[in-house]
Amino acid sequence: MIPLHLAEPPELVNVGVGVHGVRGLRDVFRLPDLWQLHLYGYSANLTMGGTTYPVAPGSVSLTPADTQVQFDYRGRSEHLFVHFRPRVTGEPSYVPIVQDAGTTAPVLSDMLRSAISASPSGSARVVAEVWAALWRVAQLSAPLTEGGASAGHSAVATAITYIEANLARTLTVPTLAAAAGISHNHLTRLFRAETGLTVVAYIRQRRMARARHLLVSSTLSIPAVAATVGIPDLQAFNKTCHRELGGAPRAVRAGSATPAAR
Repeated sequence: MIPLHLAEPPELVNVGVGVHGVRGLRDVFRLPDLWQLHLYGYSANLTMGGTTYPVAPGSVSLTPADTQVQFDYRGRSEHLFVHFRPRVTGEPSYVPIVQDAGTTAPVLSDMLRSAISASPSGSARVVAEVWAALWRVAQLSAPLTEGGASAGHSAVATAITYIEANLARTLTVPTLAAAAGISHNHLTRLFRAETGLTVVAYIRQRRMARARHLLVSSTLSIPAVAATVGIPDLQAFNKTCHRELGGAPRAVRAGSATPAAR
């Protein structure tokens, strides 16, 4: 397990698609000051620190900065990658070097491809997409209960993953229930039991948490922030900011908003 700091958004250097195994079946390299995230679409062996890890389609790996890695390919190999610098603040999450992303792999792929398609690579929107993807990777290794099962219901985890990947889009409870493979009422009950919130309240909370980050940490226009978090109606966005963040979007950006006690 390696410590990954995610309390603050990372410094993003590059996100893209890598194609390997064409000119040779082995790569050895080290990035002195950059972490690497890879989401694989192929089978290969990854060797790091003297340990060899098999990777397969849907695997995801994290490589700390200044760590030598060796890839042994079996032919043309394509993966999605992120090069970044974590901001070392807050408590770290402890993440395996290699994990099987399972049903989260398509969601991660969509998030990273969305980041790749956005421009420029260091923009707040791209950083937000990558930051959310890194959180999803960290949450793949959720703590286990005493019985050895993953804490929490997998349907709730699937719904939360879907929410994080689609904050800019229209989100409804029936859509989330369909993505999780359970009924609307069952998801509603599970969600409240595990999060203490209704599904709608959770979506609103996540949207406004991302809005706060974008308002404070980026130069995106207020309409762009509103669209990025799925509330393109500026009147509705302003009203939600007042209720959830304690002031108008401009006040949040200026640091003068005062959230109400809850």
